[in-house]
Amino acid sequence: MILTYKVQGGDFSNAGKCSSEVKKVLKQLNIDHKIIKKVVIALYEGEVNIVAHAYHGVITVEINTEKIKITLKDEGPGIPDINKAMEQGYSTASPIVRELGFGAGMGLPNMKKNTDYMHISSEVNKGTEVILINYL
Repeated sequence: MILTYKVQGGDFSNAGKCSSEVKKVLKQLNIDHKIIKKVVIALYEGEVNIVAHAYHGVITVEINTEKIKITLKDEGPGIPDINKAMEQGYSTASPIVRELGFGAGMGLPNMKKNTDYMHISSEVNKGTEVILINYL
């Protein structure tokens, strides 16, 4: 099963819509609730990162009998220093994003903590791709 979602940068009113819909699908598929919780946390963090930092993006969720693979691909400023971005509390969020209650610098660390595999590739002034995998 493949689910695809378009995410618009700056659209905080719809941030979390994708992760909410994926949660419903995973429940319908009778996926273990502990796995659902981890997948939804990681997906939500990635979704909010696209909304907060990119112009727009696409999230693809592939579900099979072995794993749940999430690909978050955006067009945006990119991440100049991925290692620095992985540090808890480090954030490049704008003051407006912070005023909305986002941008605490926990997104990428929370994504890593809640997945079995995470890979980030990014090009400055082009965009970022994050691959997340949770094994079933």
